[in-house]
Amino acid sequence: MPKVELRSGESQEQLLRRFRKKVAKSGVLSAVRRKRWHVSKSELRRIQRKKAIRRRKRLSRSKRQKN
Repeated sequence: MPKVELRSGESQEQLLRRFRKKVAKSGVLSAVRRKRWHVSKSELRRIQRKKAIRRRKRLSRSKRQKN
């Protein structure tokens, strides 16, 4: 679990923002969401393949726009 301590002169909002960033970087929330329901291996592979296709499309689109 990420841990942050209040720095001198730091507001509660800044502390909370720093904590949220640490939580996001550590991947705690994504792991919790992923483990919330059981996902079979075949379903996981299907999801990963779908993400890879979207990623490739996005990359090819950005390359075309640069040229």
